[in-house]
Amino acid sequence: MAIYAIGDVHGCFDPLLRLIDSLNFDPSKDKLWFVGDLVNRGPKSLETLRFIKNLGDSAITVLGNHDLHLLALYSKAIKNKDNSCLIKEILDAPDANELCKWLRYRQLAHYDQGLNTIMIHAGIFPTWNWKETMKYAAEVEIALRANNYHKLLKNMYGNNPVCWSENLEDFERLRFIINCLTRIRAVTLKNQFNFSYKGSPKHLKENLIPWYSAKKRKNENVRVVFGHWSQLSLMVTSKVMGIDTSCVWGKKLTAIRLDSYKPEVTQVSGQIMRS
Repeated sequence: MAIYAIGDVHGCFDPLLRLIDSLNFDPSKDKLWFVGDLVNRGPKSLETLRFIKNLGDSAITVLGNHDLHLLALYSKAIKNKDNSCLIKEILDAPDANELCKWLRYRQLAHYDQGLNTIMIHAGIFPTWNWKETMKYAAEVEIALRANNYHKLLKNMYGNNPVCWSENLEDFERLRFIINCLTRIRAVTLKNQFNFSYKGSPKHLKENLIPWYSAKKRKNENVRVVFGHWSQLSLMVTSKVMGIDTSCVWGKKLTAIRLDSYKPEVTQVSGQIMRS
């Protein structure tokens, strides 16, 4: 059995098929982990969503910010102000209900004990250990699977609060967890969120650091796999693996084998978008 983690697909269905083909993927015994952001920006979000859903137990997906945005539009928690045809194609599909229900039941964090690896879309708050991360992710998952889930999606937008407290309650608490797991890139030296910076970590200002470099980050022997930060590109260390390699911007779509002694990286050319 082989286990591969795949970076942000963003509706780039053709590169995804080429990548999976190059892996000699066998759905009867292998598994694919997707770091989220399956949809939007790329030309074939509907095909991508259908394909990954149909992989069944062979695929494990965590939710990204674009996936949650799709659910917010589907539930009418917000309006599709830009009338994006890429999202509208999913919303107008005959199987939209089935696809979005499946998406609602995905995790925000996935932990594999055998691999001692946790996967999230964006990042982990520096003071959280992996058990706390799974616990907080589950709070959002419960709300997302409830009948009134549209209330969560309506209230998830916004950048505040910027720092974690166990005393946070209701939608402020859930918003913070969502922002951490699906949007975080950089934090201040005081472990406060900063969402304005989206460039390379090499050019961060003096008061900002990547979330994974925070001094107060829990020093535990758990590997973290994530995407979201396209300007980070491929980063592979023994503790953290960033695998969003800008497929939707014409660079690469990346898969990394997680169950081998030395992680094996496979890449294909990304989607060349028309302006």
